[in-house]
Amino acid sequence: MNEQHGTNATAAQGSLADDDPHDGRMAARPTFAEAAQVWARIGFLSFGGPAGQIALMHREVVETRRWVAEDRFLHALNYCMLLPGPEAQQLAVYIGWLLHGTRGGLVAGILFVLPGLCILLGLSTLYALYHQTGTLSAAFFGLKAAVLAIVVEALLRLARRALTTTTARTIAAVAFASLFFFSVPFPLVILAAGLFGLLRADRLSVVPPAPDTAAPARTWSQTLMLVAVWACLWVAPLGLIVLLWGGGTVFSALHVFFSKMAVVTFGGAYAVLSYVAQQAVETHHWLRPGEMLDGLALAETTPGPLVLVLTFVAYMAAFRVPPAGLDPVLSGLIGGLVATWVTFVPCFALIFLGAPSVERLRGNRMAVAAMAAISAAVVGVILNLAVWFSLHVLFERVQQIRVGPLVVAVPDLAFFNPWAALLALLAGGLLFVIRLGVVGTLTVCAAGGLLLSLL
Repeated sequence: MNEQHGTNATAAQGSLADDDPHDGRMAARPTFAEAAQVWARIGFLSFGGPAGQIALMHREVVETRRWVAEDRFLHALNYCMLLPGPEAQQLAVYIGWLLHGTRGGLVAGILFVLPGLCILLGLSTLYALYHQTGTLSAAFFGLKAAVLAIVVEALLRLARRALTTTTARTIAAVAFASLFFFSVPFPLVILAAGLFGLLRADRLSVVPPAPDTAAPARTWSQTLMLVAVWACLWVAPLGLIVLLWGGGTVFSALHVFFSKMAVVTFGGAYAVLSYVAQQAVETHHWLRPGEMLDGLALAETTPGPLVLVLTFVAYMAAFRVPPAGLDPVLSGLIGGLVATWVTFVPCFALIFLGAPSVERLRGNRMAVAAMAAISAAVVGVILNLAVWFSLHVLFERVQQIRVGPLVVAVPDLAFFNPWAALLALLAGGLLFVIRLGVVGTLTVCAAGGLLLSLL
């Protein structure tokens, strides 16, 4: 029997330009200044990894302000999940582009990253100089517990919208099992879901909305010009580095290494962390054993994409091997900025190149069916991230146990942290019962972590 997928909208909801701001469904298009303020707010509050960040964006632009329709948000999310790089940041660029074109995408993407980048560079400086982060660690301990509750809330929100049919729930379950129990590569899970949607569109019985005919169509020459511009922007720091310090410096090595990482980071930071850690510690000797985990802890508990952990790695590398005559702190800052630049420039390029075509595909039934299947798989992906995160928040030691083809993460019960569980329950109560909001919950839990460290 055919099933109606719950995330589809009617044709009347298909285009932002066609929505009536007075019909009770969609609000008027915001001004550029209004949107910039919201993107700045999201940038400062984007804790919790991709799950929490996507949920925060959904709450701000779909539920609270009604700037973007539900189906259009999910359509954009599904496209971003197919790309290398941090999907939440790319989604911000996409939504910013929908609202205000290229300048909107630039502002949304930059503001999504900038607060976390500044904070992480500051923390990296403290870490490099002192390695004394006791007070910060205590606050981060509380923040981690709050982030766990935020991720759970995000998962529930997305599941309610995407898993409205048996087929969708089955896709989500298979996606979770593939990742959690069999360690199937993330891109294969997403591609398999998309292929299922293409081949079995009848099982999803989607009704595509009207395509966005207002989305600008580009000629081949315009596309090639755009590719050339973004490629030049991507490699520009390397030319400046060679001009100022010559070749063979740590900056050149960082530019080349993290440029490679930028095109293979399917599935976000977790997909490449083990490789980056191995290369940074064993091959390049940029970090000492254990420091990668410290950087990950900093990135997990600061706003912005988790892939900013690469900024920490580059900072430490440049701090320890500065070019002759350059202050180590300044060298670290430059190294961190180089890694950040080459990581995120491709994200903007992929959205600006692909978004117009993706918008036009909204009217294609098979494409919408594929996106609907991917949307269901995304819930399984986020569930996998939520389980992984909860294990590492609540238990101080988690082991990987292999049984035949199965690879299962099993916590060591002797290392259960009751204080983390208590703070997570507190965060859940603040979010679900009192509805204090993300900012208030994070503040209370950070204070709780500090108080526990004093006691």
